[in-house]
Amino acid sequence: MPFLMTHFYEGGTAEQYDVLLAAVHPDGELPPGQISSAAGPADGGWIIAAVWESREAFDQFVVDRLIPSLAGITGGFTSSAVEHTSDLTYYQTIT
Repeated sequence: MPFLMTHFYEGGTAEQYDVLLAAVHPDGELPPGQISSAAGPADGGWIIAAVWESREAFDQFVVDRLIPSLAGITGGFTSSAVEHTSDLTYYQTIT
């Protein structure tokens, strides 16, 4: 079942996101299990939304890539993420 994850960083900027993106997606590709990714400014901060094939795929990404990639980076977000998740009952893409 598709799984949606959003992270909102209060006060976050495009420059901070670029640092995070370079650390987490160094090859510029989506990791295994991630279907789509979107990010942009929103209500006084920065929001990231990602759709995954499953919650398990997201959890594996967190353990295998996200946490190790964030260790020691500088210039990224300074606030903690406010996370929202959902098992999607509806997901449509442009064909």
